[in-house]
Amino acid sequence: MHFSESHLISLQSIVAEAAEIEIIPRWRKIAKDDARTKSNYLDLVTDADEQAEWRMRDAIGQQFKGALFVGEESVARDKSLLNKIKDADLCIIVDPVDGTGNFAWGLPLFGVIAAVVEKGETVAGLIYDPLHKEWLGAMRGGGAWARSADGTERRLAVSEPDEVSKMSGVCSWYLMDDPMRSTVVANMTKLTATFNYRCAAYEYRLVSEGRIHFGCHWKLMPWDHAAGVLIHAEAGGYSACLDGSPYAPTKHAGGIMSAPDKDSWQALKKALFGD
Repeated sequence: MHFSESHLISLQSIVAEAAEIEIIPRWRKIAKDDARTKSNYLDLVTDADEQAEWRMRDAIGQQFKGALFVGEESVARDKSLLNKIKDADLCIIVDPVDGTGNFAWGLPLFGVIAAVVEKGETVAGLIYDPLHKEWLGAMRGGGAWARSADGTERRLAVSEPDEVSKMSGVCSWYLMDDPMRSTVVANMTKLTATFNYRCAAYEYRLVSEGRIHFGCHWKLMPWDHAAGVLIHAEAGGYSACLDGSPYAPTKHAGGIMSAPDKDSWQALKKALFGD
């Protein structure tokens, strides 16, 4: 099956329906005890995550027969799913509520992410803001776009390259281990500003729209990055793993950085990491 524009529209409908039924009705109705911890107290899961994922899983299974479904909560139950991505003819990767901590705390910084992968290569990506019904999306080779709730659509373009001292961006430094963590935090003073929204959906939106120059993330799970990296690339940007190798949704460790172009990426890498 060749994934097409019409398939992407179908996937959008599945994502939007799951968000409308399972996520929005629970918004700001999550009691403290309803947000359950996974790896630590910052890594949360709620009924909205689980129920939205199961709804998308079932709908995707009906719409895309034979596709491998990989969701964050599914992998929490069966980690072997990650190893199947590289060989699947068609794989759909979903983060049902990206920014669960923000969602659970009542902060309007969360989204739904969906990526389409063929034989280990991302061919389409969606980022959805269910509160405002706004989309970011891309098909490989087709450019990146944003669409507002009223249907207005615009093409995306990353920011222009600049000197490191004039750049701003996002960085998940708190997930790094020392000595890297201390090095990166100390080197942030070389930039204009560095933020963290604890939501890859919003962070890739900012960098793909050219609102900020770069994004640097340490946790490398495919539901966080596969869609965003493609959208950023189709908006004209450059991304690579922190070791300099190309990103792929089959890589699950080592960190990633996105920048306006390769020269900017290299300058930022040297400034932040000292090598």
